[in-house]
Amino acid sequence: MPDYNPPVQDMHFLLTEVLGFAHDELDSETIEAVLGEAAKLASEVLAPLNKVGDENGAKLDGDAVTTAPGFKDAYQQYCEGGWNAVPFDPEYGGQGLPWALAFPVQEMWQGANMSFGLCPLLNQGAIKAISFHGSQEQKDFYLPKLISGEWTGTMNLTEPQAGSDLGLLRSKAEPQGDGTYKISGQKIFITYGEHDYTENIIHLVLARLPDAPDDVKGISLFIVPKVLEDGSRNAVQCIGLEHKLGIHASPTCTMEFDGATGYLIGAENEGLKCMFTMMNNARLSVGLQGVAIAEAAYQAARDFAAERVQGKSFAGGERVAIAEHADVKRMLLLMRAQVEAGRALTYEAAIALDKAMAGDVVAQAKVDLLTPIVKSWCTDMACEVTSTGVQVFGGMGFIEETGAAQFMRDARILPIYEGTNGIQALDLVFRKILRDGGAGAKAYLDELQNLIPASNKDSFTTPISILHNTAEGLVEAASSGEAGDMDKIAALAVPYLNGFGIIAGGALLARAAGVAEGKGDDFSKEKIETAQFYVTNILPHAKSWLEIAGC
Repeated sequence: MPDYNPPVQDMHFLLTEVLGFAHDELDSETIEAVLGEAAKLASEVLAPLNKVGDENGAKLDGDAVTTAPGFKDAYQQYCEGGWNAVPFDPEYGGQGLPWALAFPVQEMWQGANMSFGLCPLLNQGAIKAISFHGSQEQKDFYLPKLISGEWTGTMNLTEPQAGSDLGLLRSKAEPQGDGTYKISGQKIFITYGEHDYTENIIHLVLARLPDAPDDVKGISLFIVPKVLEDGSRNAVQCIGLEHKLGIHASPTCTMEFDGATGYLIGAENEGLKCMFTMMNNARLSVGLQGVAIAEAAYQAARDFAAERVQGKSFAGGERVAIAEHADVKRMLLLMRAQVEAGRALTYEAAIALDKAMAGDVVAQAKVDLLTPIVKSWCTDMACEVTSTGVQVFGGMGFIEETGAAQFMRDARILPIYEGTNGIQALDLVFRKILRDGGAGAKAYLDELQNLIPASNKDSFTTPISILHNTAEGLVEAASSGEAGDMDKIAALAVPYLNGFGIIAGGALLARAAGVAEGKGDDFSKEKIETAQFYVTNILPHAKSWLEIAGC
């Protein structure tokens, strides 16, 4: 399996020099130290298990799931290092560090071993939901153990007949008169719904109360522990494991709730609101997963290309490593440029998230805007980059032993997770662009324009102008009042998002190149080269997408 070395220097550079991250208790040296320690766990413990997990997978025996060899021990090391607690409230045992630092740390887990990283990602969503919507008693009881990693959490949303249409959910919740509910129903595609890492798993389950309103207005959210407070086993079990294209070591479970004891979280029939607290957090994290696995695929392709001797040099006639060939150079630059653009866009969202949580309304608008772009553009990018990685390996990339194929297989779930990318595009256009007439998007684009250095300003003036005009066209079409235009707008949503992602990611790369100008070291030269390649080879695609989306 290829080695994975977290790009600590790039992460640090982005945060401290490009995106302007600042924190009273975190100077540059502290940030570097935290990233360095996380990199050790990622590269030395998690990455070596990636192929092990792919080959062995998780196993179901009765209703018990055994994870792949080494995974349980790795999880214990992860928890003992305090990594599960990084961004959470110190009142409940968290470290209280900003999401801007938590994101690069989490990128390392996902890049090293995405099957492993899915467990803390789902746990993170459960923590957020309980933190925002749980009673004080629920917070006091569940959060310390979820934050420490002693317990893990899940999201139980999807059902066989429902897919992404939560209005079709059938799971039931019957009040018991003592403040508890009996939860019955079946949920599918539940990541880490059962495993052997911890003794208890806290399921967050969407279900309907008797006489609840139809459709999504009648959904409530419940906490359903695997093990109850008295130590008895709750009436919930895993009845099946999915056999998947990738992420074999992550148990994807079918869960059966047979009158399981549950506790309402939030108000009755407001489960959708609680769910989106989990979902929006998860969407940014899934975008981050795309960046992470694309980085791992790039590193593998880069290292292979540097060693694989094939073909002759046009200049000297001698046989050379394939990294010397123009087309391989192009592919590697294509991979690197997209990964770095995605990373910048994702970290930008994390910095805005910290500000939004502190009450900054403008920052919240940026988070809302960037969430569907990060989720969709970065995960589609991951599929493209991991496929290009296979191409760099050539025939060896199609052979499982090199590891290139696993990156491609693992990445393919990401555009489907947490609302397919088509749903993300609809969210961007209908909920974010049309909601305020494009004002939020315009404000963000103006902000990006001001960040671009003079050396690259001209390259982005026209694309950003086209993006502005396309947004205005969508708003005008929506305001026409013709029902057919809404279907037309829906059909144009994906091209619009793709154009937006390419331009925003490229603008941040241009900003990075501007910071690197004049420094002269190899790292800085690489940043300038990457931005130049992006402008000439990737940015032009934005115009094509926006021509499709033009109204």
